[in-house]
Amino acid sequence: MTVEVMTCEKKADGLPMPRRIWAVLAISITLMMSVLDASIANVVLPTFSKDFGTTPSLTIWIMNAYLLALIVSLLSFSSLGDIYGYRRVYLSGVGLFCITSLVCALSDSFWMLVGARALQGLGAAAITGVNAAQLRTIYPAKYLGRGLAINAMVVAVSAVAGPTVAGAVLAIADWHWLFAMNLPMGAAALIMGALFLPKREMRRDRRFDKKAAVANALTFGLLIYSIEGFAHHESPWLLAILLMLLVVVATWYIRDQLHKENPLLPVDLMKIPIFSLSVVTSVCSFTAQMLALISLPFFFQDSLGRNEIETGLLITPWPVAILFAAPAAGYLVERIHAGLLGGIGMFILATGLYLLYALSEAPSNMDIIWRMAVCGVGFGLFQTPNNSTIISSAPPSRSGGASGMLGTARLLGQTLGASLVAILFSYIPHAQSTRVCLLAALFFSVIAGVVSCLRLSRRMPLKRD
Repeated sequence: MTVEVMTCEKKADGLPMPRRIWAVLAISITLMMSVLDASIANVVLPTFSKDFGTTPSLTIWIMNAYLLALIVSLLSFSSLGDIYGYRRVYLSGVGLFCITSLVCALSDSFWMLVGARALQGLGAAAITGVNAAQLRTIYPAKYLGRGLAINAMVVAVSAVAGPTVAGAVLAIADWHWLFAMNLPMGAAALIMGALFLPKREMRRDRRFDKKAAVANALTFGLLIYSIEGFAHHESPWLLAILLMLLVVVATWYIRDQLHKENPLLPVDLMKIPIFSLSVVTSVCSFTAQMLALISLPFFFQDSLGRNEIETGLLITPWPVAILFAAPAAGYLVERIHAGLLGGIGMFILATGLYLLYALSEAPSNMDIIWRMAVCGVGFGLFQTPNNSTIISSAPPSRSGGASGMLGTARLLGQTLGASLVAILFSYIPHAQSTRVCLLAALFFSVIAGVVSCLRLSRRMPLKRD
């Protein structure tokens, strides 16, 4: 049974201005923090290893604890948002993220930091799991694409900017400040969210499925750990056992969810063709992006002899292009079918990736910069209409499930892309490994473009609300 929780607010299609701006600013700040903290620790892993006296393979858990906690709980927090309200789940997530960021900053032992990072990942999951669903209550239905354009821009730029931000902080302070800087931003977002986020929301009058939440955590945890295991050459026997457990748990989980009216794993939404096609394209697009962005720095530094600062500058045109392309796509999606716009974006990305693959042995900086910008334009044009379709094709009462699936697709794509880079680098001669990664990225972007175009036969649901 669906109940709409009302307060003194009058029922309206989105928030009025300028309240809408403050609400969007609040969720954009916290989304930026959650995405940044997924990658910002990478730069300082050697420093962590030295300070704590841990091996590199153990130190990587400072990053993995965050990512695993995020992905195994994301859909659970999305479901809680449908039941208890997105605003409540969001504010709880921001509060937890701020508290655990403080604990991270004050950590004086390795396991204290790992534990705090895991709890920080739970806070990030609460933020990410309801983020896109909140945009559906903040923006009028016809302008939803504009709100999701901001979302796509924040995610894309934050994901790429992590190493740059970390480098800037470490130039003037120690690693503790990487986490301490979250506190003023998180406090500001918490206050703005409490004041300006809508209190009127559609909620589901049902209980939270605890068994499904455990099965969900095991399924995604085993999936991610198995993918990472292949990338890091874990024991074949261990991988075989993990895969068997994954098949057993996932089979039970999916079969159980198929019989639920409001499943934690949104199998009901995956029955909507345009929704499932959009999820597939999202996974493929982020796989393509990570294949390129992780492998290219090795090419710039090892093959072309650029230093770390030059490498960062050469990567920058990609997110800068997204800054322009994503808002433009937010306006265009109101006039052009998202399937066509997304397909054009992915084919532009594929073109940019091929141009990078075909670089000469001694390219100038400008040769690299304009090719990176082409990739950013393509990714920006694709991501906004695709996200709009995922969110708007779900019923309003299932916005939390759609928002969770949006974040899950991104994280799965990023994990798959990073793992493929590790696998390809370990089997292919170093001089050719980046070019092979670019070809793989081109393949995934073409697949995403083709699948996006398959949506042209489907009516776009952007005005469904």
